Amino acid sequence: MSIVKEVFDALYYIFPAYCANAAPVIFGGGTPLDLGRRFIDGKPILGPNKTVRGFISGIIIGTIVGYAQERLAPNIGLARGSVALGFILSLGALIGDLIGSFIKRRLDLEPGAKFPISDQIDFVLFALLFSFMVKPPTLIDAIIIILLTPPIHLSTNIIAYLLNMKKKPW
Repeated sequence: MSIVKEVFDALYYIFPAYCANAAPVIFGGGTPLDLGRRFIDGKPILGPNKTVRGFISGIIIGTIVGYAQERLAPNIGLARGSVALGFILSLGALIGDLIGSFIKRRLDLEPGAKFPISDQIDFVLFALLFSFMVKPPTLIDAIIIILLTPPIHLSTNIIAYLLNMKKKPW
């Protein structure tokens, strides 16, 4: 199999998680998921940027992407797009992002502050972990996804920043 096909298959597989992770930037805002509460250490649990609307929109968008993959191109590569996979990848991505935010709050990092590596990879690692409940990626797909996600994530964040959709370019 060619490297181009391997890369395409891997990105096709993880695409619902990418979309779910991006959705809160577009559709988020409103009530914080933690309702402004603080953890036992007195620090915010997640912070004001992790919202109910953002979380729900991420799940919906990622699941719709899985549905579209299932309907429009169900047999591309090994991924075999599906609603179930789209949902579980989205859920994993959003939970991973929330865990990253929880850790950032424990480290006294403000919402939106840089947290290299975690900012770029936490969502995809959890998406891959959750995928084992439905259909895990191949080892090659997982490696490609983990290697390509940081530059893809950084690039899309810079674009969102330039479009005034994000306050920080990371």
